[in-house]
Amino acid sequence: AGATACRWCQAEDGGVQGRLRTLGRFPAGCPPRLSGAMWRSCLRLRHAGRRLLNRPRAALTASAGPEPNPLTPARAYAPPTERKRFYQNVSITQGEGGFEINLDHRKLKTPQAKLFTVPSEALAIAVATEWDSQQDTIKFYTMHLTTLCNTSLDNPTQRNKDQLIRAAVKFLDTDTLCYRVEEPATLVELQKNEWDPIIEWAEKRYDVEISSSTSIMGPSIPARTREVLISHLASYNMWALQGIEFVVTQLKSLVLTLGLMDLRLTVEQAVLLSRLEEEYQIQKWGNIEWAHDYELQELRARTAAGTLFVHLCSESTTVKHKLLQQ
Repeated sequence: AGATACRWCQAEDGGVQGRLRTLGRFPAGCPPRLSGAMWRSCLRLRHAGRRLLNRPRAALTASAGPEPNPLTPARAYAPPTERKRFYQNVSITQGEGGFEINLDHRKLKTPQAKLFTVPSEALAIAVATEWDSQQDTIKFYTMHLTTLCNTSLDNPTQRNKDQLIRAAVKFLDTDTLCYRVEEPATLVELQKNEWDPIIEWAEKRYDVEISSSTSIMGPSIPARTREVLISHLASYNMWALQGIEFVVTQLKSLVLTLGLMDLRLTVEQAVLLSRLEEEYQIQKWGNIEWAHDYELQELRARTAAGTLFVHLCSESTTVKHKLLQQ
């Protein structure tokens, strides 16, 4: 009984393929070996998926449960996928409640059929540009400013200002910059060199204490730090807070978000700092273009849109009429 061949790549277990598996890497098209327990889990998932697909439509509808309780907070808006462009011109006009977006002669409305009205001229121009830049197909998943405005206008999660603030501050418990590794030494040093200056800036800027930890339990954040940051965020209006929470959830870091809002960091810097460990692994093991590159570009777009949204929601300029044409 000699060495057996891998049925995926026809390479012997004791060869290069086996050593790569031991290191946690394997060539494209050659997946790693799965243990018996892992295979059983995969089979259970496959059978469960088949049962779900084979169920009649009525059963699928019934399994969704009763109608949602209007008192139960809903999820924030997720934009639809695509739709054929149905308008020629995009314009903005000033109304009693703010600035409106017009698609030809039709006023833009929110998913809850409210008039789409934004508080500042600059934000209206940015949203109108999103709509005007769409080609034959409207790709809603690229229109982050529009989605943020819809969320601010309809407030589908039904949260008030205090709840938005506390949701953002709660991210301190799991802030990316506060979780450190113990090894390898090169990554430990990288985190110290790149993250420590941002934490030190935040501590000095807000006169607070923000600790880091290598424990799975996370850092211990003093109560005073939370109180100070809650007080600071309270100075923002509801629209800006929607944008701040959006950026926090993208970067998984309140500290980096504060750096963006205070112009201490650029979007590019904040994104790379939030992905520091992932970028380290990419440099070590290689980049997967269709996965890593897509995630990076998407994170940049979302972070940039959220940051711009916050700053534009703080604008107080006015305008009588603007017209944007192709």
